[in-house]
Amino acid sequence: MTPAVIAAKKAGIPFKTHSYEHDSSHPSYGLEAAEKLGIAPERVFKTLVVEQVGKGLAVAVVPVSSQLDLKAFAKELKVKKVAMAEANIVERSTGYVLGGVSPLGQKRQLVTLVDRSASLFPTICVSAGRRGLEIELAAEDLLRVLDASMGDIAK
Repeated sequence: MTPAVIAAKKAGIPFKTHSYEHDSSHPSYGLEAAEKLGIAPERVFKTLVVEQVGKGLAVAVVPVSSQLDLKAFAKELKVKKVAMAEANIVERSTGYVLGGVSPLGQKRQLVTLVDRSASLFPTICVSAGRRGLEIELAAEDLLRVLDASMGDIAK
């Protein structure tokens, strides 16, 4: 059981886990999850860690079919500029490996923004804390557990 699944259980929210055989040669962790689970890529969300210039790290949760709009993300956070965090910083701060970074159960809870498109679906999927494992839950539950906000941060 991963820290993400433990966090969801502890929060008492309804969720389902979905597992699949991860292929290390696949070019995209998120699109691989959508393909192998037969879930529309718009409903599968990736977790990205971003550095806010002068303010530390933050988390963006966006559909795997989209990219993070760094300018929009910075505007939502009310900072001048953001940049993608380096892989070693992501892994050290979250406790997860790339491709398995979950917004749930991170070592230290970071400011988190979820793309507004998540509200279009009854449930979304995010990584459950390891490659080949997704957790499906309502976006509202994810927001509540993470004390997160929604914003238009994908392009």
